[in-house]
Amino acid sequence: MKRFVAAFWLCVALQAVAQTTAAQTTTAPATAPVECPPTPHMPTAEERARGTEQARDHGFLWRVSKNGRSSYLYGTIHIARMEWMFPGPKVSAALRASQVVAFELDITDAALMRRLQSGFSAQAGEPGAELPEDLAVRLREHLRAACAPSEMLSAMSPEMVGALLVMMSVRRDGLDANYGIDPALAHIAREQMKTVVSLETPELQLKLLKSSSAGDLREGLEKMLDDLEHDRARPMLLRVAQVWADGDADTMLRYREWCDCAKTALERATLKAMLDDRNPAMAARIDALHAGGKNVFAAVGSLHMFGKSGLPALLARRGYKVERIEFKP
Repeated sequence: MKRFVAAFWLCVALQAVAQTTAAQTTTAPATAPVECPPTPHMPTAEERARGTEQARDHGFLWRVSKNGRSSYLYGTIHIARMEWMFPGPKVSAALRASQVVAFELDITDAALMRRLQSGFSAQAGEPGAELPEDLAVRLREHLRAACAPSEMLSAMSPEMVGALLVMMSVRRDGLDANYGIDPALAHIAREQMKTVVSLETPELQLKLLKSSSAGDLREGLEKMLDDLEHDRARPMLLRVAQVWADGDADTMLRYREWCDCAKTALERATLKAMLDDRNPAMAARIDALHAGGKNVFAAVGSLHMFGKSGLPALLARRGYKVERIEFKP
């Protein structure tokens, strides 16, 4: 299971099922009532105007310059609070200065989302996708407690359901994928008539979430369920979100020291596959877009930005001048 790190890229999966889930989460099953989390409230036109006017910068922003032009790297978070959806002055200026806006996946691309949803169904129907009954019972109970439709278990892989449950655990705290920074920026970019592109494919991201064996599936799901049942998942996501909101680069750089997600061989391999191994291809794609003569604003999950294998470091090795743009407290 791709545990907490999934919070930085699984927004696309959450968005693909968010409408269905939200439509079914207002009422819990009559046989065992639970208090459902509030349905996400999307901002009205008046709230958007006020939010834009009052917005402050969050996250992490770099200017990367080469061949006399500047592009930007912006570290995002995929589950957020509604007030964070509105980019602050420095992020807005970088977005306006760019002609191409790139995301891990462009969630506003209808054709791409259809491929993602098709991938959900294909994974759920793969041979060997049957879930051991003890894990199925626990997942169904967590779906009930989250006021999420039990049909999710047959509509997508167990790993996907597990990751969704982890991220839904903070909805009562006001964090939700519907407020994700990436889709909010994508909609703004399209309103500004920018060219919007994806750095990766749905097939790659779906493959990353799939366990390599039945043993890995059990180990990952059991750890995830234990974390939910002992209230360890929620505090971790809340901390990640606050670190992002505060722009606390030092703490984010040390993520693997405090995330409780790099203790076992499986967890370390998962982090490598989901972060380190993906970054070179994304850096190459950003470099190619910049070399094409356009200024690029690349918005990618924040964990892809830090360390020797992070995107700023990789672009520096490609000859870019890299400057961190600091935000005021």
